[in-house]
Amino acid sequence: MALTFEHWNPKTAERFKQFDPEKGIDGFLGIRIDDVEPGKLVASFDVTDEMITMIGNMHGGCLSAFCDHVLGVVLYPVMPKGSWAATTEFKINLLKPVSEGTCTATAEVISMSRTTAVVRIDVANGDRLVAAAQGTCLIMAPKS
Repeated sequence: MALTFEHWNPKTAERFKQFDPEKGIDGFLGIRIDDVEPGKLVASFDVTDEMITMIGNMHGGCLSAFCDHVLGVVLYPVMPKGSWAATTEFKINLLKPVSEGTCTATAEVISMSRTTAVVRIDVANGDRLVAAAQGTCLIMAPKS
């Protein structure tokens, strides 16, 4: 069942797609926002040699940070202007190792109230599902 959103800001969505991060976790991972629609976001990053551990795979923390990032970002275009989202918890299942290629996350809001939202995230590496996550964000209203 698809959700409907009281607030949808296409300008915020477009700004996110144009953003080129230089710092923070999104800058370190090189996260790109590929597509945004109401309650759904697709983002990706390329696996680099710097992310590969001594055993030849990317550390699961990279996928965890990626999920945490998109968990919040998917909410901004559907929250009231000036609001902000803070992750309160998330759970991730790391399903398969990643050692190369591109990781692509699809984040979808599955429940949203005035103060909280629950988001589900699937991460693919090529045609393989490599992580599944779900989390909750607190939505803070703008200060008046």
